[in-house]
Amino acid sequence: MAYIAGLIIVGLFFLVLHYFTELNRTQKAVVTAVALAIVLSAVAFNAYTDAQREKMLNVVMKFNQHNTVQCNGVDVNSTNFTLSIGTYTFIGRENTPHYREMISASRCE
Repeated sequence: MAYIAGLIIVGLFFLVLHYFTELNRTQKAVVTAVALAIVLSAVAFNAYTDAQREKMLNVVMKFNQHNTVQCNGVDVNSTNFTLSIGTYTFIGRENTPHYREMISASRCE
């Protein structure tokens, strides 16, 4: 739904640019290219952050299923680490070699 609203706003922008400005054809083309580049950059950034979030949630799901996850060369499992849900950070348990070690779930595979 947000993409439709964005397209409507961009369409209205181009209508205003076409009918209510005194820019020549080249200047309008440059303004259109810049606006299009901004919109495409926003869409690409949105897709990238969605992919990163999905990857992190898959890591958390594997951890919650008691599987071992690799994080920066460290084997993270429920025996040695706990998961902080608020920050999606693995925290080393007491009496383990990883005590007080904190690893972000976004760095895991």
